[in-house]
Amino acid sequence: MSAARNSNRQGLWAFRAAAVVLKPLLIAIGRRDWRHGDRIPASGGLVVAVNHISKIDPLMLAHLMYNHHRLPRFLAKDGLFHVRVLGELMDSWGQIPVAREGGDAALAFAAAVEAVENGEAVMFYPEGSITRDPDGWPMRGKTGAARVALMAGAPVIPIGQWGAQNTLPAYSSKPSLLPRHVAHYNVGDPVDLDDLRGKEITSEVLREATDRIMAAIAELVGEIRGETPPAERFDPLKEGVTEFGRPALVEPRPEKSRGGAA
Repeated sequence: MSAARNSNRQGLWAFRAAAVVLKPLLIAIGRRDWRHGDRIPASGGLVVAVNHISKIDPLMLAHLMYNHHRLPRFLAKDGLFHVRVLGELMDSWGQIPVAREGGDAALAFAAAVEAVENGEAVMFYPEGSITRDPDGWPMRGKTGAARVALMAGAPVIPIGQWGAQNTLPAYSSKPSLLPRHVAHYNVGDPVDLDDLRGKEITSEVLREATDRIMAAIAELVGEIRGETPPAERFDPLKEGVTEFGRPALVEPRPEKSRGGAA
């Protein structure tokens, strides 16, 4: 048995053990609205790209993927792996540590490419942090998901989500459990990147692929919300919002500049 297969089996066993505890908890704290879960491929390597609205997002997404018979692998901040107990759990689940700064980040992407090439499903929040968009829409994405998908020759499955922020508001650690809120997940068809595959992976190619991924996610979020996403995605750097930590206050968009209404 290869080391990769052995690691995957160990991760599956550990994840199933955790699911025994976590699934009933997640069901207890909220309701689910999962749309088009059959669009998640039953096998084969893939990149899953999802918008980020709450600290509870990884648990919600793991629940969705596990119930559709896929073991999710996340790229997580390396600092979490140094937290006692949590770090050991994340390592046993096969999660991939990412250094915020320095060349070690390249090692994480290499590990993600290897995982996808080995037939695994790797999760990405392309925005890089919980959205700072004043209306909660997906922001301008970072290029990691696109890079891994193009390097591994794998499909990108976009997922739009909405509602988790009602259970645990963005940047908050204080949950709102009553009434039980609905977590909506809307799974899309693979993002069309065929014309970009085989090309040299330049910054322009990565930006085009990323923009397509974020457009697909935003459209899926819009379907849940019954609104049309903004024509231009929020860019934290352009708006002067700090990249990490609690965001600066941003004024909501005027109604006339929003794409639609619920």
